[in-house]
Amino acid sequence: MTAFDRTLKIAPSILSADFAAFGAEVRAIEAQGADWVHVDVMDGHFVPNITFGPQLVRAIRPHVKTVMDVHLMIAPVDPYIDAFAEAGADILTAHVEAGPHIHRTLQAIRGAGMKAGVALNPGTPVEAVAPLLDDVDLVLVMTVNPGFGGQKFLHPMLDKIAALRAMIGDREIHVEVDGGVDAKTAPLVARAGADALVAGSAVFRGGSVEAASVYGENIAAIRAAAQT
Repeated sequence: MTAFDRTLKIAPSILSADFAAFGAEVRAIEAQGADWVHVDVMDGHFVPNITFGPQLVRAIRPHVKTVMDVHLMIAPVDPYIDAFAEAGADILTAHVEAGPHIHRTLQAIRGAGMKAGVALNPGTPVEAVAPLLDDVDLVLVMTVNPGFGGQKFLHPMLDKIAALRAMIGDREIHVEVDGGVDAKTAPLVARAGADALVAGSAVFRGGSVEAASVYGENIAAIRAAAQT
């Protein structure tokens, strides 16, 4: 990864992409302006859905030229850290709620050569990550309850984002938001202090690999809204 900077990042979630064409979809979104590629890993246990694993990360790694941002919605996390590192994840994010030893998990993620992220469910107070800020490179605030794409943005999370941004201070930590991000909600989360915006259906809606310019228009609309 490149040196830390807090310029706005748009991270399309491939959960909304064409599952039969992941390589082409990744190349398309990057060509159309994506800053990161977000991979939502779900286990059907921690969240009520099953999606991808290390094999998928390994398969799309050659197609990702930016940053592969892998969000683990699984429990436990620790047994899979090395597999995701070997598969090529750049950032690996674990939920603070996923296990009792989150410090150990974050240290293991960094020890495996990846950037370490910690995620907060909507029902978890921001204070849960206060003791972790020296062990993370990213904090992800869920603005929907995790498990499915296309959900409605939870506006009360804006106060949590702002509180987190203040808590981080001048530390080199990204504030990422995931859930219901589109051109309407992007300016709200950016003003609250987020600098990495995960967007799934808002990026992929209306487009395809054959009509990738639509992805570019959607990404540009989210970016422009967030920067107003």
